[in-house]
Amino acid sequence: MKTPTHQDMRPPRRPAPLASSSQTTTAFPSPLKPRHQFARHYTPTLTNPPPHTLLSFSLYHLSPSGHPSLPRSLSPNRAKSTVISRRRRLYSLYLPYLSAMGAPLRRRLLLLLAAAACAASAAAAAPRLSPNYYRRSCPRVERIVSDVVAAKQRANPSTAAGTLRLFFHDCFVNGCDASVLISPLSSDASPERAAEINLSLPGDAFDAVGRAKAALEAACPGVVSCADVLALAARDLVGILGGPRFPVALGRRDARRSDARDVEGNLPRTNMSARAMARLFAGKGLTPREMVALAGAHTVGFSHCGEFAHRIYGYRGAGGHDPRLNPEFARALQRSCAGYRSDPTVSIFNDVVTPRDFDEAYYKNMPRGLGLLASDAALWEYPSTRVFAERYAANRTAFFEDFAAAMQRLGAVGVKTGRQGVVRRRCDALD
Repeated sequence: MKTPTHQDMRPPRRPAPLASSSQTTTAFPSPLKPRHQFARHYTPTLTNPPPHTLLSFSLYHLSPSGHPSLPRSLSPNRAKSTVISRRRRLYSLYLPYLSAMGAPLRRRLLLLLAAAACAASAAAAAPRLSPNYYRRSCPRVERIVSDVVAAKQRANPSTAAGTLRLFFHDCFVNGCDASVLISPLSSDASPERAAEINLSLPGDAFDAVGRAKAALEAACPGVVSCADVLALAARDLVGILGGPRFPVALGRRDARRSDARDVEGNLPRTNMSARAMARLFAGKGLTPREMVALAGAHTVGFSHCGEFAHRIYGYRGAGGHDPRLNPEFARALQRSCAGYRSDPTVSIFNDVVTPRDFDEAYYKNMPRGLGLLASDAALWEYPSTRVFAERYAANRTAFFEDFAAAMQRLGAVGVKTGRQGVVRRRCDALD
């Protein structure tokens, strides 16, 4: 038997390092030379990458932007075959590195690569929201919705604030899918609209969406979803009141179900602390800054006395009201809401200074003790949210810009696209 020499006992040679992008020679050994333009174009620039960086390179190979994606023009079958071919190509490109790894690390990396390929396949098959989604199928969609809701707002000035609230309640429960629009009269079970917190949603808001949907069905039958109608109506009505106008990404699908049991715990209550509201918003992917900007919708609309009665009755001390309230304002509320138990429809404007204008007065009212709801006062007391309230109170442009951005983010919460949902013919009934 031959005695091993020092040379024989040396560790195996490491795979040849990948060539720099500035070199003219190929980056791969002869048997693995790239045979496609794809592999040559996406040659990594780093040399001799450690094993733990291979996953980032694999994602880089999947897309120029560094995220797994495919051309939107591919059909689902073509997209699937493309992902499979790319996955095989990635395996062959990094075969020398995989061979040098230990078995546990190799298995882990292969699982991660497979997950990335599956994510790319899902991204390719799922349609994306776009402001031009109906450019060919219903080119007048925005004009039709705008005309209908403008007429409704002229006839019933409370429509705008109600539609904004309706949009918020829809998106925070199972995503922006028009599930809140289902009428209890058209469903065997109790839909979201029948939940206690949704009973005060104004009928004018539902009517505005229903009218816009009916007009669209006459022009483009079975094309535009109720979820998109609600998103467009909310945006247009903000503009009518003097607020910002912003593009709305379209392509949402409507829900196939609506259940009142899904509502509890998904919507903020008027007596919540700012910290609790921030946690709730974070669960929907929204930041404290976006939360405070969206709260600015309280610059229009009204609240029923029952939602803030605990602030104006039953307090110990002078006046018997929440000491954070302006005393004169608190006494006026006590007089106006005196009979709210016998008549629960009694309500007060959220912004008593400019109740019909979409402006920054809501934030200016906070330090003056004119915030109607306890949640409004909480935003001013919590340092992490007060900084934004102060900024918006001093700068209307900053408020409008952040509100527009927050509305766009809100409109993307939990959306359903493609086969995940349907396009309902009527917004108040499940097809």
